[in-house]
Amino acid sequence: MNGEHAAGQFDPRKHLDHVLGAGPMAGTLAEWAVFPAAYLIAAPANLGMLAAGTLACAGVTAWDALFGLEGKGPRPGDWVLTMGSGGVSCFAVQFAKAAGAKVIATTSSEAKAQRLRALGADHVLNYRETPEWGAAAAALTPDGGAGVDLVVEVGGATTLKQSLAAVKPGGVVSLVGFRGGAADQTEEEPRLLDMFFRFCVVRTSFVGPRTQYEAMNRVIEALDVQPVVDERVFGFEEAREAFRYMEGQGHFGKVCVRIGESE
Repeated sequence: MNGEHAAGQFDPRKHLDHVLGAGPMAGTLAEWAVFPAAYLIAAPANLGMLAAGTLACAGVTAWDALFGLEGKGPRPGDWVLTMGSGGVSCFAVQFAKAAGAKVIATTSSEAKAQRLRALGADHVLNYRETPEWGAAAAALTPDGGAGVDLVVEVGGATTLKQSLAAVKPGGVVSLVGFRGGAADQTEEEPRLLDMFFRFCVVRTSFVGPRTQYEAMNRVIEALDVQPVVDERVFGFEEAREAFRYMEGQGHFGKVCVRIGESE
């Protein structure tokens, strides 16, 4: 959001003309709003407000999934597995590549696969053509297919078993979401022994704290990382249609609603 200062105590470190939200705020789909100063953070100077507006949830979530566990973040030469082409997954590809990692991405179509490769993915697996994509991802890694170092897991119950097949012993599965649902036990879902015998870390991941937000913004600005915004951008009055569009899962990157003249 654009934090044009109107009243109250002014802090130049926060109340700049290029400001983002950095707190648990509701009601941000608005042209004007009032927030505590501590809930605002300076946006990367290389981004316009539309692109910068994608960072507060998806960007910091991807950052936490990759770097939130101290000492386990991707390093040059490591292998990272991402899923799909939504906001979190696109950010994960970009941040992992910025760290020097090799990236394997999954998707459902060749058109999206081409865009993921253009974004930096080294390998792309079509999960419709390759149901056992976890083992296929592991087979792409060195040391005889030892497995990936980190998985950004957005599917939940229906994909976690494949993630465990992909990760190497000692690796990390960052559980970000449940796009596939969180239903009762099925054959698709892993059981406790599946996780136990992988000797890996399975951790939940959510929107990272302010310190991660600031670290992420420094990298975005230094390396000129450009968030992926879906080709269809909605006007303020089209907000309901934007939610329906996102539910259809045909988008690539972030679905954005333009407020005012933001670019």
